[in-house]
Amino acid sequence: MDTQDSSSKNYVEPTSDKEKFIPKEKLLDDWLPITSSRNAKWWYSTFHNVTAMVGAGVLSLPYAMSELGWGPGIAVLILSWIITLYTLWQMVEMHEMVPGKRFDRYHELGQHAFGEKLGLWIVVPQQLIVEVGLNIVYMVTGGHSLKKFHDVVCPDCKSIKLTYFIMIFASVHFVLSQLPNFNSLSGISLAAAVMSVCYSTIAWGASANKGKMEDVQYGYRSSTTGGTVLSFFSALGDVAFAYAGHNVVLEIQATIPSTPEKPSKKPMWKGVIVAYIIVAICYFPVALVGYWAFGNGVDDNVLISLNKPRWLIAVANMMVVVHVIGSYQIYAMPVFDMIETVLVKKFNLPPGLPLRFIARSLYVAFTMFVAITFPFFGALLGFFGGFALAPTSYFLPCIIWLAVYKPRKFSLSWITNWICIVLGLILMILSPIGGLRQIIIQAKDYKFYS
Repeated sequence: MDTQDSSSKNYVEPTSDKEKFIPKEKLLDDWLPITSSRNAKWWYSTFHNVTAMVGAGVLSLPYAMSELGWGPGIAVLILSWIITLYTLWQMVEMHEMVPGKRFDRYHELGQHAFGEKLGLWIVVPQQLIVEVGLNIVYMVTGGHSLKKFHDVVCPDCKSIKLTYFIMIFASVHFVLSQLPNFNSLSGISLAAAVMSVCYSTIAWGASANKGKMEDVQYGYRSSTTGGTVLSFFSALGDVAFAYAGHNVVLEIQATIPSTPEKPSKKPMWKGVIVAYIIVAICYFPVALVGYWAFGNGVDDNVLISLNKPRWLIAVANMMVVVHVIGSYQIYAMPVFDMIETVLVKKFNLPPGLPLRFIARSLYVAFTMFVAITFPFFGALLGFFGGFALAPTSYFLPCIIWLAVYKPRKFSLSWITNWICIVLGLILMILSPIGGLRQIIIQAKDYKFYS
């Protein structure tokens, strides 16, 4: 909080643009959430990345497997893990590819590759769709998990609307959103990362303990070819949603100190490798064991399919709540950074507590309102997963890499990047079609604010 207070006191309007431009920019950087603190350790990047990635998506993986089938499902999971690890490595490498400069934000990297205006238009809309979309989905997930916890602990109690549970979940974020920067989230992020490993273990452990359901079916759930194909497309989006960390990776790396002798990419990559090992430990057992136990009868949130032992399922759902609290904040921080930058630079508002309190509270209220209005958990995953996450996680880093480094045609780097681009484009085009269909199907019987 010291950074915030001191910067708001010292921030002065320039008497002449040329005279005060540099100190004004420096003071703004010292106040904005992404650049105000650069003393993170390598393990901060581990639990920030785990928190960013292992979110609601892991619980939908058995459902995605049921729509993909054994062979395609395993192939898509493995390919996604390899491709996104590769593109994450590219982003870590590109963070300081210009000597003496750090690309602290995704859009700054885009501007370097495509130009000031075009880079902004290419990256910012996609990044905002991902981050705001994820925050909305995490609002829904938090509300669902709180409701499940309530229903499991007190099955005889009066049923409470999902709307109220989403509002309860949102109330926490009105407070936490006032934390100044990424490093101030480290304790919350660590707790969230630990919770993600725990509830993932509970999800596949309880599924394995339950064993195969009687008359379990592994065929596609839809009775029509068209339905099967569209569900397949939606499932691709579910898997893409599970690998969303790229949208905050540069912002996380910005918090790590860097010198020419010890660049930030070394500790950052160390943290990413550990995070990706944890991601694999969480994802693959949940997806495979969950599908093995329930087949195509699995719910879009595997914890909902598990009802016994009651106390364990209650604990797991509360772990999900703790985790998505951390995930929400990790994805909200870059949005706060963008909002505050625009308010200060474009609208000349003075940085300080009043601006931060009002802007961030309005953002939390907005995501809560949308989540209450459209709480389609599984379908939202498929739609956002393909429409926005495929570009930013699967192929935009490859396009930037080709634009900046210009590898020789048909070299290994050139071929690898083009394979990722083609696969990512296919994912981006197909999965929103399936996700939108799921939303339409679920919306037929939905009553607003019920």
